[in-house]
Amino acid sequence: MNWPDQYRWVALCRSVGVNKLEAGWYDRLTRAYSEPQRFYHTHQHIAECLAEFDEARKLAVDPTVVEFALWFHDAVYDPKASDNEEQSVALALECINSIGTNQKLSEHVAFLIMATKNHEVGTSIDAAVMVDVDLSILGRDTKHFWEYEEQIRNEYRWVPHLVFASKRAEILKRFLSRERIFATDWFRNKYESQARLNLEASIEALSHITP
Repeated sequence: MNWPDQYRWVALCRSVGVNKLEAGWYDRLTRAYSEPQRFYHTHQHIAECLAEFDEARKLAVDPTVVEFALWFHDAVYDPKASDNEEQSVALALECINSIGTNQKLSEHVAFLIMATKNHEVGTSIDAAVMVDVDLSILGRDTKHFWEYEEQIRNEYRWVPHLVFASKRAEILKRFLSRERIFATDWFRNKYESQARLNLEASIEALSHITP
């Protein structure tokens, strides 16, 4: 899936009421999602998130803000770091400040990006949509899911096989143990069943990893 063109970015900036447009931010995001340490958290991931969001846009209370947060939610990504979301928030706020918009937008965008850290949404509808979009890969068809799993492994290729298998299985089991993986009924109806099958298959495969 192709990286969204600059026209979409310009339209989004105008829709959130910017006073001036820093065209360089589109190029900056384009470069960020092209970094060599990325295999999953790339242009493709953002493009797929935006495509999922386009279908579910009607669910959001403030869809333009959710879309803005989606563009930035993995803008900083270092697989060896634990503060990627915080750093992505900082970059998003730098952008917002540079284009001269309001504090309410800053707070909402920061909240939505941070919701993707632990995938907890509370009572926020926009956070539920944001997180469900981010997790939609879990419920994709088998081919796309296993492509995703391979990409994640490549991002952590410096981690020994057994350590990766243990940690990855732990993460996937946490999702599987939830009463529901997807917060919104729309995404649950679309992806929940397949996501559980995918997670079970991956956990099983990880249990057979050898050094």
